[in-house]
Amino acid sequence: MAKKEKKQTPLMQQYNTIKVKYPGALLLFRVGDFYETFGEDAIKAAGILGIVLTKRGNGTESETALAGFPHHSLETYLPKLVRAGQRVAICDQLEDPKQTKTIVKRGVTELVTPGVSYSDNIVQQKANNYLASVFADKNTYGIAFLDISTGEFSVAQGNASYIDKLLQSFKPTEVILPKKQFNDFVAQFGTTYYTYTLDEWPYTGDYASEALLKHFEVNSLKGFGIERLTSGITAAGVALHYLNETEHRNLQHISHIARIEEDRYMWLDRFTIRNLELIGSANDNAITLSDVLDHTASPMGARLLKRWIIMPLKDQKSIQERLDVVDHFDQNRELRDELVKEIKQVGDLERLISKIGLQKANPREVIQLKRALYAVEKLKERTDLPDSNSLRVISEQLNNCLIIRDKIDREVQQEPPVLLQKGNVIADGVDEELDKLRKIAFGGKGYLLEIQRREAEATGIPSLKIAFNNVFGYYLEVTNTHKDKVPEGWIRKQTLVNAERYITEELKTYEEQILGAEEKIQAIENRIYQALLADIAEYIKPIQLNAQLIAKLDVLLNFAVVAEKNFYVKPKVNEGKSLDIKGGRHPVIEKNLPVGEDYITNDTFLDQESQQIIIITGPNMAGKSALLRQTGLIVLMAQIGSFVPAKEAHIGLVDKIFTRVGASDNLSSGESTFMVEMNETASIMNNLSDRSLILLDEIGRGTSTYDGISIAWAIAEYLHHHPTARAKTLFATHYHELNELSTSMPRIKNFNVSVKELNNKIIFLRKLVPGGSEHSFGIHVAKLAGMPSKLLTRANDILRRLEQERTGGEDIKDSMRKIQKQAYQLQMFAIDDPILEKIRDMLNNLDVNTLTPVEALMKLDEIQRVLKH
Repeated sequence: MAKKEKKQTPLMQQYNTIKVKYPGALLLFRVGDFYETFGEDAIKAAGILGIVLTKRGNGTESETALAGFPHHSLETYLPKLVRAGQRVAICDQLEDPKQTKTIVKRGVTELVTPGVSYSDNIVQQKANNYLASVFADKNTYGIAFLDISTGEFSVAQGNASYIDKLLQSFKPTEVILPKKQFNDFVAQFGTTYYTYTLDEWPYTGDYASEALLKHFEVNSLKGFGIERLTSGITAAGVALHYLNETEHRNLQHISHIARIEEDRYMWLDRFTIRNLELIGSANDNAITLSDVLDHTASPMGARLLKRWIIMPLKDQKSIQERLDVVDHFDQNRELRDELVKEIKQVGDLERLISKIGLQKANPREVIQLKRALYAVEKLKERTDLPDSNSLRVISEQLNNCLIIRDKIDREVQQEPPVLLQKGNVIADGVDEELDKLRKIAFGGKGYLLEIQRREAEATGIPSLKIAFNNVFGYYLEVTNTHKDKVPEGWIRKQTLVNAERYITEELKTYEEQILGAEEKIQAIENRIYQALLADIAEYIKPIQLNAQLIAKLDVLLNFAVVAEKNFYVKPKVNEGKSLDIKGGRHPVIEKNLPVGEDYITNDTFLDQESQQIIIITGPNMAGKSALLRQTGLIVLMAQIGSFVPAKEAHIGLVDKIFTRVGASDNLSSGESTFMVEMNETASIMNNLSDRSLILLDEIGRGTSTYDGISIAWAIAEYLHHHPTARAKTLFATHYHELNELSTSMPRIKNFNVSVKELNNKIIFLRKLVPGGSEHSFGIHVAKLAGMPSKLLTRANDILRRLEQERTGGEDIKDSMRKIQKQAYQLQMFAIDDPILEKIRDMLNNLDVNTLTPVEALMKLDEIQRVLKH
């Protein structure tokens, strides 16, 4: 017998039809005042949101899991679902339930994914929310980054390592790619990204390029300078296709696409971005460079600052322009503070105008846009300065958008509600019919009092009152004392204990007028508001340009604020190839010092003739890594246009910063410390240039001592003898043998981070001084870390023995075997014998450092007597 099919309600049939169209998405299905989820979606939603999971049709064949929340709580619950990695399809009622006798028509109005979000509750205020689209054509990758919340759209093309660098820099929240290329993507770029794969067809033929041409309404992509990036064009076209697929069709704010110009920016590979902790850190609660430098006045300034940090300039003219503006603000602090105050009024103009493009802006946001445009006018006036060409250029390009600003001023109430349907959004005097209807709907109180007074006089009922309820609208209430005075024309509606309620023809007519007026008011307000949004949308491009200019101004003002706060100086950036930093400091570490403690400054000089490579030795914890990092950060800060933490800095343009700094084990992905280290070092050696700055820390420590020394030695030699690129290099190492390199290679110099030994204790001076250091003080560091004293004594003993054996030319392994044998003999004393314990205590109480030879002989005699007894 055939299995009986489950009978579905019309609502569930409608739900299932819509659900099939959005595979992999969690469907929020609007039913009345609630968004409901069913089946597997309900189980997921209840788990993520902590809401109650119930069942529909309990105990029947069609029993279904159910979880829901009130529709007005969408802004609370939606971000939680998206942050949990869910793709959320929002299905709304597309018609008024009152207008239909059958099931309400429904459809998905928006598909929200981690990379396609613009809600303030989902996207981070101070960070971009990029969707990345990746497409590989043989060995060439195309990539596009699109932020729907700001309208930014950029494209690039290159090999796997370049794409990897861009992914690390832009940190997209979602990556889309063809299904067939998923395995290749994971092999090249890892599994840390939230990915979504698409069918092949949007990647074929001219579909992607036509999507771009159609969107930008152009005949060619030459105007954007991307016409030759064929793989990049495919990636970008598919990004737009994906927005369309996720029900985002109002995309006027995506008005431009730009090529990421690789040759314009300093090369920071993914290791450097991570090692220098520029905008993120693997360590929880770590402070990054971005955190220290960010005192911006607007969210769009904060986002631009992050972009500048990961994309430093290498064009001297552009860097100098930025530095000169910062210098101008540093000299004119009153102007600086005035401009900062106005930028705070502007707010997040970039995301605000994007909401206008998406047709999602609420009335309060429209008023904020008006305020921002008033602030733009003041910024335009205050930056029109004869003594700063760069600021005057900004002033000339700022657009007050007076026509649209005045239109908003005229048409929208000064303090409107957030929601349009709440009413009272459109100002009085804008629409004649709207004003009349408002008088009927909201000016009726006086009219009702007039009816009450008139009827009270006519009937002689002094206690007569007019009131309203939802059951039968407006009514006249008469107490039982006066009910014999009620006229014949009144219709009784309700009898109470002490009174009776009546309606009249006049009240009924007035009620219809009021209720009709409220609906008409809402329709008129909606029409005027939508027309206003459409008018504002005509100004998207000039307002976006305003946002870009103000964000730039904000970052430069911010640099001046930070320079004053942290005592930074203006660097001198030149076309030369040397690096001369006097009194350099680490911008992040100095902010974390205990109160009252000064940062120990250091000088760094590197050039291509006399001091190309500095070998830095010195104990662990003495500050070698900090010195390397601070040099890289000072160069980077100078080339983004910031002042730097130093007494003086002369910086020859650097085109690439490479780092192999700190322990960056990738053990979770199955790679050993040594393998990671060698990958990073290989990347450096294969991409050297004449203007590179290389920061190497403890190369070779992931392998045996002699292997490590050999690799480190060979790397130093390779960098010194390179035929075309004399890369400036700081090389920190605990292999003191590398100090010998300076004897045979003239451009290698030895320095050490000095320490002071006092009463067998170590004091870290953190000062870089010429010359190599003799030993590493590792055991002293272990003592500082709180290692047990017995362990430290034994370590010292092993160290002395090893040093003696090695000076005698003995192999380190033989030395270790002897020491192990000695350790075994020492363990024989560990037996539970009271005499031996007494001898052990006598030895432990001896201070060998102060013992004279005679006292030592007397002690031995004492020990012998104990043994004889």
